[in-house]
Amino acid sequence: MSDNASKITVWGRRNSMNVQKVMWALGELGRDYQRHDMAGSFGIDAQYTTKNPNAVVPTIEDGELTLYESNACVRYLARQYGAGSLCPLDAKDAALADQWMDWQCSTFGTGFFMIFMNKIRLTAEKSSPEQIKKGEQQTAHLLQQLESKLEQTDYLIGNTLSMADIPIGTMLYRYFTMEIERPPLPAVAAYYQRLTARPSYQKHVMIPFGRNVDEWLIEEKRNAGLQ
Repeated sequence: MSDNASKITVWGRRNSMNVQKVMWALGELGRDYQRHDMAGSFGIDAQYTTKNPNAVVPTIEDGELTLYESNACVRYLARQYGAGSLCPLDAKDAALADQWMDWQCSTFGTGFFMIFMNKIRLTAEKSSPEQIKKGEQQTAHLLQQLESKLEQTDYLIGNTLSMADIPIGTMLYRYFTMEIERPPLPAVAAYYQRLTARPSYQKHVMIPFGRNVDEWLIEEKRNAGLQ
């Protein structure tokens, strides 16, 4: 186990959604950290690829541990520093948290990224209205699963925030702030409002990202060096 007084190093740009998952988790856990800009307009250097050969962000370092893959990083932080809070103590609840984290990555993200890439990350010439519409429909369909769950509990694992909420909650900020068609989802909307009231969510997730690729780059550079 690493020294509780040590800083956790995070490599990745502040406007990356996957980096935001890690930063939000650190904020909820009250952990000290140092974040270094990496990827996007900041580039990837050879030293970084020795830490993460996939050359994507985030990567974290905690003592002798170097770890990448955003959901794996969140799980590690929750289990190492948040047993009984972000990481449920009950084995069944922990398994359900894993389930929702995997659902975000393998299922929900597919349609969402179709929207986000075409609305925000691609130029107008390369953007596809058909892909945006398809992504809206797929995301709306999948969010019905989330709606059904959140009609029963305030958070994904009972009535307190856990690691299960971090990946999905991070994605919902962009979903609710993009200029897209959204179906009425009262339970999901109420859940999102609960998240927006959390100081760590406000600091690490609610970061303006612009409405197109030019604004995206402006906002990315505006966040350079901010912790």
